[in-house]
Amino acid sequence: MLYIICKVLLTAIFIVLISEFGKINDRLGGLIAAMPLTTFFVLFWFYFDNVSINKISNHMTYTLIYLLPTIPMFILFPILLKKFGFHITVLISFVLTLLLVFIVDFFSKQFQIKF
Repeated sequence: MLYIICKVLLTAIFIVLISEFGKINDRLGGLIAAMPLTTFFVLFWFYFDNVSINKISNHMTYTLIYLLPTIPMFILFPILLKKFGFHITVLISFVLTLLLVFIVDFFSKQFQIKF
């Protein structure tokens, strides 16, 4: 249990630090946020938990597949934010991303994309 608490705290501290960098410098905050830090955290935690190489490889492949439906949100968010404000933009972005994830999931199953 202590191990899980340490994982949560270390990960949370890192996310808070990134958001603080973003307050100081937009470009630096965006650069750090764009890096696949969450994925690296997951990979490190998998490694320390002795997860199989096959499982880690599958995780990375599915991360790539499910990255695709998030891209439109990054394009539309700044445009929608100026028109609708923060809360509506977050809601639209969430619904759009969720819809695109379901579409990608559907087609990956239709074309039997398995790893």
